[in-house]
Amino acid sequence: MLFLIRRLPLFLLLMVPCLLQAQTRSIGFNTKILEDIIGVKGTANTEERVFKFSFPRTDVPVTVDGWVMKPFMGLTSWAAFRKGVEKESMVMGDLVLFEDEVNPVMSVALENGLSVTALHNHFFYDNPKVYFMHIGGDGAFQTFATAVKMTQDKIKEIRAAHLQPVRGFPGPPLPAESSIEGQEIEKSLGYKGQANSGMYKVVIGRRATMPCGCDAAKEMGVNSWAAFAGSQENAFVDGDFSVLESELQDVLKTLRSGGINVVAIHHHMTDEKPRYLFLHYWGKGPVTRLTKVLRSALEKTKHE
Repeated sequence: MLFLIRRLPLFLLLMVPCLLQAQTRSIGFNTKILEDIIGVKGTANTEERVFKFSFPRTDVPVTVDGWVMKPFMGLTSWAAFRKGVEKESMVMGDLVLFEDEVNPVMSVALENGLSVTALHNHFFYDNPKVYFMHIGGDGAFQTFATAVKMTQDKIKEIRAAHLQPVRGFPGPPLPAESSIEGQEIEKSLGYKGQANSGMYKVVIGRRATMPCGCDAAKEMGVNSWAAFAGSQENAFVDGDFSVLESELQDVLKTLRSGGINVVAIHHHMTDEKPRYLFLHYWGKGPVTRLTKVLRSALEKTKHE
């Protein structure tokens, strides 16, 4: 018996590679490589052939309706990998983010091969406010693992600089009274707009067919728009892009590379054809720069 007890650690040590090989065969790729890249242990679901990583948000206390939320109740980021069909792997995930993390993390994801497919809230009366950014991809699993690791590193970098989420976008305060000149906006965007009390707004229609067979266009809400306030040199723009699913990633990349913040990605309708997604944005800076970025984003779409 003593001999067997002494040999047990050696037996267990020899079993580890066998278990890893069995897991690799079940999942379809080397999960140890994923763990080494991401830096945390994952969990295998052999029935679904999925390998999943979880990242509980314990760094900043969050209350919802005055109750201190636990990560188990929905404050855990995750990324799940499975073997692909046409490509090596597929990844899907959901990142739990605070307001000042959303756009820096989105940029990291987009710049490193991940798609961003939705951005929204899950709670009311949460403090601080929490957002959920859904990610996906179809390609090399090591590329996606590296990208997931980089999103988590960016979160840690932001929280190291500010323990609590920052409240407000950077930049100088905006003027109380607006004095936006519409002519420059019309020339840059290529569409006529409407002035109101020193503000200026452009609405660009698209067209969809609803389940009833009815057409829905600009006045029914199938549109992109941009509204400007402030001054020519110190302005902000908020708005909404209506995009086809095939246009979403290019528009996101264009807005983020131009310094415009994305604040929501969702749908407004169901069963329309073609399928539209809507992304809401907010940017600050000179009108010339803002309109240049928006024009570049419009060029990624098929607006009429």
